[in-house]
Amino acid sequence: MNNQNGRGMNRRLILSAAGGFLAAAATGTARAQENSTEFLPAATGPTNNISSFRMPTWQEHFQTLKNGAILADLTSRAVHFWGEDGVTYRLYPSSVPLSEDLTRRGHTEVIQKVVNPPWRPTASMKERNPEWPDMVPGGAPDNPLGTRALYLGWPAYRIHGTHDTRKIGRRSSNGCVGLYNEHIEELFTLATVGTQVLLI
Repeated sequence: MNNQNGRGMNRRLILSAAGGFLAAAATGTARAQENSTEFLPAATGPTNNISSFRMPTWQEHFQTLKNGAILADLTSRAVHFWGEDGVTYRLYPSSVPLSEDLTRRGHTEVIQKVVNPPWRPTASMKERNPEWPDMVPGGAPDNPLGTRALYLGWPAYRIHGTHDTRKIGRRSSNGCVGLYNEHIEELFTLATVGTQVLLI
């Protein structure tokens, strides 16, 4: 191998290594952004990102931030939280009801917070799925409510966790809004009894 070929090969190796490093750095940044749930509040009005995902402002849906506010957007399958301080903001991907007849929209509030909630199917769920158990204890690995639940002012409606991560981002629930367990655990600490909730 002559000197010139050796220099050419070294240059190619250096360029290849640099390209690999930049790609890895970009991937790491993207992953860090995907895993982050903390965002700065929008300064002026709603914004859209490159994939046309709509970032609403709390003022579009709530008159005040007293006790904080949760917006469950069933169309974009996302849950937004604004803290009473006007600074705290979180965004979580969610599961949504399987069909329109299982869906409820409108204003309600958090009426109870439960750690490791037990799960009991409603009568209509049992009718559709008679093989389901009458109760799954809290903390069980197959509990459909996951590790935390925010009970809403409507009977049998909750924002809760799930152990089945395949459900997030899909139509997969019997009416509730589901989050990854680590996300509901964070939201659970931020929300209070009395936090406003709107499903749209």
